[in-house]
Amino acid sequence: MIPEAGLAALWLAASLSVLGLLLSALHVRGTIDADRPVRGLAVVQGLLCLFAFVMLLIVFARTDLSVALVAENSHSAKPFIYKVAGAWGNHEGSMLLWVTVLGLSGAALAVFSRQLPSRTLIAALGAQAALALGFHAFLLFASNPFARLDPAPIEGRGLNPLLQDPGLAFHPPTLYLGYVGLSVAFSLAVGAMLAGDVDRQLARAMRPWVLGAWIFLTLGITAGSYWAYYELGWGGWWFWDPVENASLMPWLAATALLHSVAVLGARNALKAWTMMLAVIAFSMSMVGTFLVRSGILTSVHAFAVDPTRGAFILALLGIYVTAAFGIFAVRAANLREGAPFEPVSREAGIVVNNLLLTVILGIVFIGTLYPLIAEALTGEKLSVGAPYFNSVAGPLAILLGVLLAVGPLLSWRQERRPIARKLAIPALFAATALVIALLAMPQASLLAKAGLALAAGLLPATIIPLIGRNPLRTPLTIWGMAIAHLGAAVSIGGMAADTAFTTEKLTAVAPGDTVDVGPWLVKFESVSPVAGPNWTAVEAELRASRGGGVHILKPQSRYFTDPPTETNEAAIQTLLSGQLYTVLGKSDAEGRYQLRLWWKPLVTLIWFGGLLIALGGLLALLGHARRSWRRRVFR
Repeated sequence: MIPEAGLAALWLAASLSVLGLLLSALHVRGTIDADRPVRGLAVVQGLLCLFAFVMLLIVFARTDLSVALVAENSHSAKPFIYKVAGAWGNHEGSMLLWVTVLGLSGAALAVFSRQLPSRTLIAALGAQAALALGFHAFLLFASNPFARLDPAPIEGRGLNPLLQDPGLAFHPPTLYLGYVGLSVAFSLAVGAMLAGDVDRQLARAMRPWVLGAWIFLTLGITAGSYWAYYELGWGGWWFWDPVENASLMPWLAATALLHSVAVLGARNALKAWTMMLAVIAFSMSMVGTFLVRSGILTSVHAFAVDPTRGAFILALLGIYVTAAFGIFAVRAANLREGAPFEPVSREAGIVVNNLLLTVILGIVFIGTLYPLIAEALTGEKLSVGAPYFNSVAGPLAILLGVLLAVGPLLSWRQERRPIARKLAIPALFAATALVIALLAMPQASLLAKAGLALAAGLLPATIIPLIGRNPLRTPLTIWGMAIAHLGAAVSIGGMAADTAFTTEKLTAVAPGDTVDVGPWLVKFESVSPVAGPNWTAVEAELRASRGGGVHILKPQSRYFTDPPTETNEAAIQTLLSGQLYTVLGKSDAEGRYQLRLWWKPLVTLIWFGGLLIALGGLLALLGHARRSWRRRVFR
């Protein structure tokens, strides 16, 4: 009865979304006063979605093979953590997680955003109910997670071994919290445009949702990048895979929206920009959902193979985005901007920032979707990979980084002091790093050298806004901005260092052989069979030495039976100066094993910087929460 209870909860939640949509429409038109009923319906709908998802977790934890989704994606011998994580390691379960986060977001909006005018809040809840209704319909009619099997199989097929990793328990949920969190910003924008209340009060209500979504997207992308880096055994941290781009595009839009909503809150300006970016950000989340869930991509991330599901999601995307941009087109002319600002000002810097982010988003969007569209029209497969993205988006990203250093040093409305004096120290750091890079690394790409120079200049630029302030009295929002920008500098430095300094060695070795890579000597000591809870493997023992220090690494070549899959488990030695990355391949007729080695100086800065960016966002979120609490208590 557990699956039936979950399915019944979904049907009831869908019914409540219809009722909530109707009541909110009547409230906005002024026909009835439905403020309390609409908010109550949003809360109950969110709880019903949560109940349905808990039911799915239970059937996966029990390995209930009478449920088709469990039989196709689980196995009795699978470790318990992966049984539970398998609930969202598939198409139907991941979409139920999406709907659950969507429902809970609507419930939280109903409970915590009462400072908004009633008409705006109820219109936003109506937009959220419309989103929920579409995805409820998708689950119930195209992707039922609780469908039964009769008779039940004796054993399940198991989960994709590449997804049997602790990263799976963290990466997808955080991304979904980011994706669906942007739905609230979307709904608030739609509600405010319908009610005609685009002002500072809206910005205060919207900013925590944008910040929260942006934090989770940052964490999800960072975790996903590191998961792919160590789990797939290819030694890279970003491949410009379409599914990677599916998470990057909402993050770019959310970053622009975060800066725009800050201007709306502080200066009552950039109203049209903020409304447009709120629509674009959630649209990019929908595009990402379409890419991953449509079946048009073949990827470890992509679950659906049924094109009808893709058509359903594409229809939802078309309906929601067309309706939102239609409302924007009608209402944008009525959006009155706040106080004007000069070309050299913080507002102007944020406008340029948003333009650059939007252009980069467009580049990634075209590079991701064009091959798919071309294949659909001509049948010819095209490949748009790293060379395109690096050469086209890379220089714009460098310009964006320069603006990241300049923007926080500008004043609101008009910069009255010479900006060159403020930038003297960052410029000196950047120039020094660039000269060193040009002289010491002639073989490195110009983009890598520019990245190192940019990171060097960003480091002091992030500290300058804190100079002269009392650390204990400095607002958390200022600390958050500084730490997030510092994280960007650290990540850029790690990316540039990895590109400029990485050395690689691919060779065939037998026990006793020694290989050098960078400053390391790696001896292939032995190879032996090992077994895990649901896999067997061939494991090599490597003795890596450098400057008197010795480290033992044990890369594996694993074989899973359910489903039959071979994987490479990289062994990585992490030091402050970088990572030694080792991968064991297949053996040949002579008993030698393929061994792939990388020495990656400072590569860990990439993910450490990502964590700093998320930490900065969290501090800013806490600062806004404290300011909001004080405003309510002391008003």
